[in-house]
Amino acid sequence: MPGTDVRSARSGSALWPAKQPGLTVQPISAAEHLHHAVSHGASITMTPMWGGVKQAWRNQSIGWIVDGEIVGTALVLYRPVPIPGTNRSLAYIPEGPTLPWDRVLAAPSSWLTPLLDHLRAEHAFAVRIGPTQPVKYWSTATAKKGMSTDGVTRFSQLEPDETYDDGLALRNVLKAHGWVSLENESGQFTAGQPRLGVRADLRDKTPEMLLKSMNQQWRRNVKRADKEGVVVRQGGVEDLPIFHELYVETGERDEFTPRPANYFTTMWKALNSGPDPVLRLWISEHEGEPLSAALTVDVDRTCWYTYGASTSRKREVQAPTAMQWTSMRAALGRGMWTYDFRGIADTLDENERLSGLLRFKLGAGGHVVETVGEWEYTLSPMWNKAFQTYQKVQAARS
Repeated sequence: MPGTDVRSARSGSALWPAKQPGLTVQPISAAEHLHHAVSHGASITMTPMWGGVKQAWRNQSIGWIVDGEIVGTALVLYRPVPIPGTNRSLAYIPEGPTLPWDRVLAAPSSWLTPLLDHLRAEHAFAVRIGPTQPVKYWSTATAKKGMSTDGVTRFSQLEPDETYDDGLALRNVLKAHGWVSLENESGQFTAGQPRLGVRADLRDKTPEMLLKSMNQQWRRNVKRADKEGVVVRQGGVEDLPIFHELYVETGERDEFTPRPANYFTTMWKALNSGPDPVLRLWISEHEGEPLSAALTVDVDRTCWYTYGASTSRKREVQAPTAMQWTSMRAALGRGMWTYDFRGIADTLDENERLSGLLRFKLGAGGHVVETVGEWEYTLSPMWNKAFQTYQKVQAARS
């Protein structure tokens, strides 16, 4: 898979001992966490900065320590049980932990048991993790072919270009050690992080090469936006209301519940508090009218496309395409190796509403990656059942 370093579980077993004597899991400082996370290609959701975004959750930076050295990290988000007088919570590690998974596969209990012991001491009743180890890879051409193949409606029905033994082994290890997959069989988006995503390779490319990797419709739309006079600018915190207005309209059109405006103000402050801001706002306008906007985040060599929004007005001028093209070129100019378009639904059915999102991202030259996905381990069956019952009641009321 382009841009991905995947080592086999067998090679990991040969490189590292079967046991990890002296391995502990304990709280670490934000500075220690950030240094390890960034140097090991962690997702933005696995950095201490993300804890500042999720202010409704208690957060904690933890590290796996061997002989005084931090060899793994995670941001734990604790969601409390909404019952007065209790300190129980759900522990959530989105898109993590950030671990040397070849070593984990060689001695799973040595790495997972200390995590569970630590979270149990923090009064967690269950823990959810989402390792980003790749399992399958579909090239742009293969995914596009799948969308036009009769009888193929899900990626599980489409033969991948590559399958990764480490990712498959990790799924088996988690299952064998009592973890339960939270995979959504419907293929639609859920509250957690999607296991399928689209990424575009930027490494060693020029803008001309990047444009050439896009499909003919994308290149035509880029030219159309330029001809129509669409202007894309980088906005500041004062422009977040413009983004949010477009985002709310997008939610109404695409049938999802938008986050409140203050969420994005909090995100801006949390991610741009350091000397090098990592959150960027892009706004595309036509004749002074904002038509689309997006938020991107840089971590290490990856630019993450986190939120996008657009209006239904003036669709013919191709403002969203111009915005993405500008954002991708800017990421290329900053030395990024990957442009991550984030999640997609598990659908190849052109008749499904969410298939349009896949077409758009593939058209930009993206390929599809399936990761291990999200898994849950129950520490207290009674409290976990009570929490699930509460969620069902709340969902029925909404």
